[in-house]
Amino acid sequence: MKIPALITLLFLTFSNAFAGEPIPLMLYNWNIVKVIDGDTVKFEAPFLPDPLKKTLNLRINGIDTPEKGRRAQCAYEDLMSRKATAFVKEFLKTGDVYIVLEKWGKFGGRVLGDIIIDDERLSLALINAGLARAYDGGKKESWCE
Repeated sequence: MKIPALITLLFLTFSNAFAGEPIPLMLYNWNIVKVIDGDTVKFEAPFLPDPLKKTLNLRINGIDTPEKGRRAQCAYEDLMSRKATAFVKEFLKTGDVYIVLEKWGKFGGRVLGDIIIDDERLSLALINAGLARAYDGGKKESWCE
């Protein structure tokens, strides 16, 4: 594929995403550069044009993990947040990491998707470990009750 065609393809893919249409589901082998918390990581985004920074935050879609630090509503939530973050760090060590981009997040500057290693989705692994809950974008259930 010629470079101008690639740029056009990227533009169309991401302009459609900004219009609220989902990004076509594909697996990408970009590096995770930081685990922010249980449901957010930062990954290399080499496709972004200059002068943009070549990283994006990926929010794991369809789940809610506990908040950490000042955002935690109680000590238990903070503890569970640290466990979820540690779980993600360990999960990323278990095999080849593939990122699935689903759509741009409602807060801009981040995308929604998932991480897959050996056919296992991070979202489901966190839920199965009791470190996340299914989340559809509505009101979040408290971790402190």
